[in-house]
Amino acid sequence: MAPTRIHSLLRLAAQRSRPSTAPRCCPSSISRPAASTRFTPVKHASNHHRRLQHTDTSSAEGAEGNPKQPPKQVHYTSETYPSITRDPKFAQISPEHVKHFQSILGSDAAVIDGLSAKSSDDLEAFNTDWMKKYRGHTQLVVKPQTKEEVSQILKYCNEHKLAVVPQGGNSGLVGGSVPVFDEIVINLGRMNKIRSFDDVSGVLVVDAGVILEVADNYLGERSHIFPLDLGAKGSCQIGGNVSTNAGGLRLLRYGNLHGNVLGIEAVLPDGTIVDDLVTLRKNNTGYDLKQIFIGSEGTIGIITGVSIICPQRSKAVNVAYFGLSSFEKVQQAYKEAKVQLSEILSAFELMDGQSQGFVHRVTGNKRPLDGEHPFYCLIETSGSNAEHDNEKLEAFLEHVMGSSVVEDGVVAQDETQVRSLWGWREGITEAVGHYGGTYKYDLSIPLKDLYRLVEDTRDRLTSMGLVGETNDTPALGVVGYGHMGDSNLHLNVPVRRYDKEVERAIEPWVYEWIQERNGSISAEHGLGIAKREFVGYSKSETMRRLMKQIKDLYDPMGIMNPYKYI
Repeated sequence: MAPTRIHSLLRLAAQRSRPSTAPRCCPSSISRPAASTRFTPVKHASNHHRRLQHTDTSSAEGAEGNPKQPPKQVHYTSETYPSITRDPKFAQISPEHVKHFQSILGSDAAVIDGLSAKSSDDLEAFNTDWMKKYRGHTQLVVKPQTKEEVSQILKYCNEHKLAVVPQGGNSGLVGGSVPVFDEIVINLGRMNKIRSFDDVSGVLVVDAGVILEVADNYLGERSHIFPLDLGAKGSCQIGGNVSTNAGGLRLLRYGNLHGNVLGIEAVLPDGTIVDDLVTLRKNNTGYDLKQIFIGSEGTIGIITGVSIICPQRSKAVNVAYFGLSSFEKVQQAYKEAKVQLSEILSAFELMDGQSQGFVHRVTGNKRPLDGEHPFYCLIETSGSNAEHDNEKLEAFLEHVMGSSVVEDGVVAQDETQVRSLWGWREGITEAVGHYGGTYKYDLSIPLKDLYRLVEDTRDRLTSMGLVGETNDTPALGVVGYGHMGDSNLHLNVPVRRYDKEVERAIEPWVYEWIQERNGSISAEHGLGIAKREFVGYSKSETMRRLMKQIKDLYDPMGIMNPYKYI
């Protein structure tokens, strides 16, 4: 080993912090040559940011045997799920209903009316999910700005048996935020105020419609950080994050929203405003009812406000990106990271070679490492003392490189490179959906079996003739990535077109596979409509009955987000 070379690398990394104005430069190589102990620097150009920057992808499409396709027709959910029928107890929207909502909200911009005006184009964004997999028939979108307006809307809908779908940034992955039939969409985008922040306690209070990235930037200016980070942070809203109990990239360090959310403000279907927006970390006074709303997916009420504890923003942040030869090596690297980086380890992300191949082909960006590897890991460390953190990172790197756990790697030297390397992880979702669509499975699996599911799925679909390089086969491959520190796998099957044969090959087989290993069919994305038929693979009959009793108690008319998982 050549520790002097690692010293110089980490000294460079220590000189940077998190400001967004950091200059662009290239990551430093930390590769381990086969017959030498020196670390040779290799310059890599990268141009990737949080959202994919698409370049000319004609060569990528040619490589996949998949020429550029015209915008695809999104089928109605009611057609792709023919077993679901509209509940006749729900009333249909009338012009009188529209007038009533207009009288509540006042502004023309707060009501999108498809009954009396030609608003199909305006409505489409609220009817269709971003993956272009789910599509509803709503003719009315209302956009309240206060909890009182939400209360009046829900009270009227409950009295007139009008079904509703709460909607935030519509960035979900299971069809939970779009209608199935003609449910009214209640979009919270206008509820976007940051109400207060206490820089002593770190408690932030926000409207539900505040965009996650806006909140994080606001906190960054005050040396704090939002405890949740997602690839969709530029569009997702905090109310939606809480109602789906989103996990994200920082869970390893900061835990999930059940622990970070201190209080909520919500509106029940009958218009009752639940004011539990406490800012106390300790409040041991009976049932902790806010927990019922966290992860409820808008089925018992609409979250309108959130108070959440936000940690201090770390002064020293390092990101490293590794190539590894096997999943066994990935597990070894994770084990060593926990031991040697412990309290400063903030993320440990897994990506397989296929996932990185999709990002490379779709963006046209140069890979961070020379050559290709079966597996890649991205680790992030964050702490308050750069010298201390870099010593720990140096020791970790020396160990994993010297023991041949890691084959090659780079360390970011500035904020631009941090974003660039994170882009190879966060860009996967868009890249795999680029050619048509993606069957997505968000799963919790015991760590030792995490990648085995990807291999078994790949073997299964290939043997059935569903994966190939030509348009004759619907699937382009099987991809695995996710949060190694949370035992959370994102199993993705990118397809040229959604195909029932592919779906039948995966479901319910994949959920049976998970059940046999005592895993969960939904780690962080929720259930929505995608998993409504499969809840029993993770929840017992007793648990499902108790969930239904809670639903019936809070929403006896059943108007909240019907046709989904409950």
